[in-house]
Amino acid sequence: MKKVDKLHQPGPEDATNTSRRDFIKKTSAAAALVAAPALLTKFARASERPIKLGYVVPLTGPLAAFTEPSDFVVKGAQKAFANGITVNGKNYPVQIIVKDSQSAPTRAAEVTAELIKSDNVDLMLGAHTGDTCVPVSDQCEINGVPCCTDDAPLDSWFHARGSPAKGFEWTYHFFWGEIDLVNVYMGIWEEMPTNKIIGELFTDDSDGIVMANFFQPRLKADGFTQVDLGRFHMMTADYTATIAQFKKANAETCAGVLVPPDFANFWQQALQQGYRPKVCTIAKAVLFPAAVSSYPNSGVGLTSEVWWSAFHPFRSSLTGQTAAEFCAEWEKVTGKQWTQPMGFEHALFEVANDVFKRTKSLSPEAIRDALRTTDLNTIVGPIRFNDKVPNCSRTPLVGGQWVRGKKYPVELEIIFNDTYPGIPKTGTLKPIPY
Repeated sequence: MKKVDKLHQPGPEDATNTSRRDFIKKTSAAAALVAAPALLTKFARASERPIKLGYVVPLTGPLAAFTEPSDFVVKGAQKAFANGITVNGKNYPVQIIVKDSQSAPTRAAEVTAELIKSDNVDLMLGAHTGDTCVPVSDQCEINGVPCCTDDAPLDSWFHARGSPAKGFEWTYHFFWGEIDLVNVYMGIWEEMPTNKIIGELFTDDSDGIVMANFFQPRLKADGFTQVDLGRFHMMTADYTATIAQFKKANAETCAGVLVPPDFANFWQQALQQGYRPKVCTIAKAVLFPAAVSSYPNSGVGLTSEVWWSAFHPFRSSLTGQTAAEFCAEWEKVTGKQWTQPMGFEHALFEVANDVFKRTKSLSPEAIRDALRTTDLNTIVGPIRFNDKVPNCSRTPLVGGQWVRGKKYPVELEIIFNDTYPGIPKTGTLKPIPY
């Protein structure tokens, strides 16, 4: 087993050249989901007022790849809540109100405020990167509304919000932390002999800044020579200068954090300009099969973190499905390949269900107290908000590589699991085939 930093172990977009037709389809789907509450809500008993769940996710914009499964997940949650939830002897119908953050932090804050002040939600849910989770959580903390988010590194969630030593009163979050990501990436790179020169691609958002701060000291300590041109803006179109520097330094390893449209630009330009690293490990952009298969060479050989998969040995507390069964249902209903965010979106509704079953009343304080004491085994693993980082629960992280698939153009294999051996390896790391 390879050496990794000691960490807490929990217990048992598409390319930028999107066609107008695809754009219309995506925009229509997003609009349908935002309108979904009125269509999906089924009240168990009209005599009781509904429990309202606010749900903020980036249905449109550069982060929209994260929300491909959102409609499926919301419909599944509505089905699970069809008979309502019993709180202290009374049965209440459940209403899910979906809002699109448009992949913009300011918009995420605006729609969260609307859900709080106009819709009077009882519990706020939000997902997908710090650009959503941070503004959603901040609005809830300011207004005293219980909130649970996921799918943003723990450190990014705290970045610009406050000190982990102090913590928060109303807002809670589950995901992995940057140290977990460092351990996974370093573990992947140890599997592939290189000259230990790394080209770095870190954005100037909270994820990129925090990731760079964690990675760079570790890379230096492990003898890597770093080629870093500084933090850059999302939606950068021209990477010529960056690629030239990577080529000049002969950076056989390339890593960073990019949204799918940005990586599509970078990878296409890199191959056109003759930059071919032995290993390329990218956060965010290499998570989604639809995006990966749109990259040159179908993205075969690219590596990334894996936070959830059909291979994860966990079961939903809401439906009883295993991760594999949940993925199989998705593929049967949609005809599409499973994608990592679907597990974490589903887990938010698992937490909501558990919270309302345990709360003593529907007061914000009682709901917050029930959220704070969450101790639940979910489809993404155990969630317990008594972790080493206040208000947070750490979830497992392993490493994966995209290979040519048997059923789909590319399929994800688990190729590194030293950080969580309970998630089985399904393949071994191979060089990128150019």
